Amino acid sequence: MEWLMWFTKFENTKPLSLLLFLISFCAILWYVFGSKKRSDRLESYKNMPFHED
Repeated sequence: MEWLMWFTKFENTKPLSLLLFLISFCAILWYVFGSKKRSDRLESYKNMPFHED
């Protein structure tokens, strides 16, 4: 249980949370811009409110 005490110190959790944020941000960017087909599909969604049925 000693390793759980590592998370209670603020100086340890700040870099860990920054690293998690950076990894998730890069993963989102890779998902959006990684594939041309997916990029075109996501780009077409921006005009969805203006389509009349």
